[in-house]
Amino acid sequence: MSETNNGAAVNGGSSLFPTYARYPIALVKGEGSWLWDDQGNKYLDFMSGIAVTNLGHAPKPVKDALVKQLDELWHVSNLFHIPNQEAAAKLLTDNSHADQVFFCSTGAEANEAAIKLARRYQQKVKGNGRYEILTFAQSFHGRTLATLTATGQEKVKEGFLPLPEGFRYIPLHDIDALEAAITDKTAAVMIETIQAEGGIIPVEPAFLQHLAKLCKERGVLLIVDEIQTGMGRTGKMFGFQHYGIEPDIFTLAKGLGSGFPVGAMLAKGELSEAFSAGSHGSTFGGTPIATAVVKVTIETILKEKAADRAAVTGEYLISELRAKLAGNPFVKEVRGRGMIIGIECTGPVAGIVAEAQQRGLFVITAGPNVVRLLPSLIISREEVDQGVSILTSVFADQTAAAQL
Repeated sequence: MSETNNGAAVNGGSSLFPTYARYPIALVKGEGSWLWDDQGNKYLDFMSGIAVTNLGHAPKPVKDALVKQLDELWHVSNLFHIPNQEAAAKLLTDNSHADQVFFCSTGAEANEAAIKLARRYQQKVKGNGRYEILTFAQSFHGRTLATLTATGQEKVKEGFLPLPEGFRYIPLHDIDALEAAITDKTAAVMIETIQAEGGIIPVEPAFLQHLAKLCKERGVLLIVDEIQTGMGRTGKMFGFQHYGIEPDIFTLAKGLGSGFPVGAMLAKGELSEAFSAGSHGSTFGGTPIATAVVKVTIETILKEKAADRAAVTGEYLISELRAKLAGNPFVKEVRGRGMIIGIECTGPVAGIVAEAQQRGLFVITAGPNVVRLLPSLIISREEVDQGVSILTSVFADQTAAAQL
């Protein structure tokens, strides 16, 4: 047996790197808020591919646009004009305060672009040599070397030293620490409006508004990471719209492509000078296929008023969870906004997630003690009630078992 085969045998016979702690389920079909595995079992999906399938699985308008584009043109270099790319970018700028869009393939790549744009704008346009990026404890910004360094969680950095220089971290909601951290080396501050991987922690309005004001006063760019919170998930098209601020740069992925891999970095027009021809690029950024999907995804979100529906249904879901889980000693708090919700518990929740799967409901963790719920934005009230019923029974059984 070769060394390669020995390695595969060590990994349970799989040729894949064991980078994921996979559930013992193989999914083969999705429709709306439902998934089916290869054994014919049906599951209600409160994960949405981790905030990706915002319009549910295989939404017909997106599928039709994808099939049409597959019959026409798959890929060309960005050395050519791509009409779908222009149309998708215009939809994004027409529905935000941004003026320019850069398309890429992933959220990490979008955040890399944001970091590069901030540094290059400060150094090449402003000429001030600023390079530091400030982020927040418990944040999550990606898995590339730069974006994992930007992430305010040590666990994602283990074994990857040395990390790129130029990143520092601040405790969230600590205004004194924030003001002290900004120096003449600070190029930008990057923040999520809800720390999703960090435990579903919504940023307090007063803090984010103060941050935006401080950045403007001190010539620092404000970057908002909307990878998980964008595209209607919080009840508005973009999470920062709840706060009455306009970041200089913001990033998108996940729900932007309804499951097709695509990311985007958006910025105010004055920053466009920093990204001149040849300064940045992405082979698969904004392909005809990807931007056909983006275009119809945005159009469908707008037509279906998906963000408004997420706000109303999310408020109902949160209120039902709070009512049904009230008094459960294992539950500390139900929090969130729109269709990004966390149930913080007094102990680890891996068992809750596993048992919910056994009963036909997919949820996910957000740290060891938080159950994260990410249903589709257009889920029905009946489906919400089904999910709440399953979760209520799982939590009740968990508590009863713990008291034995």
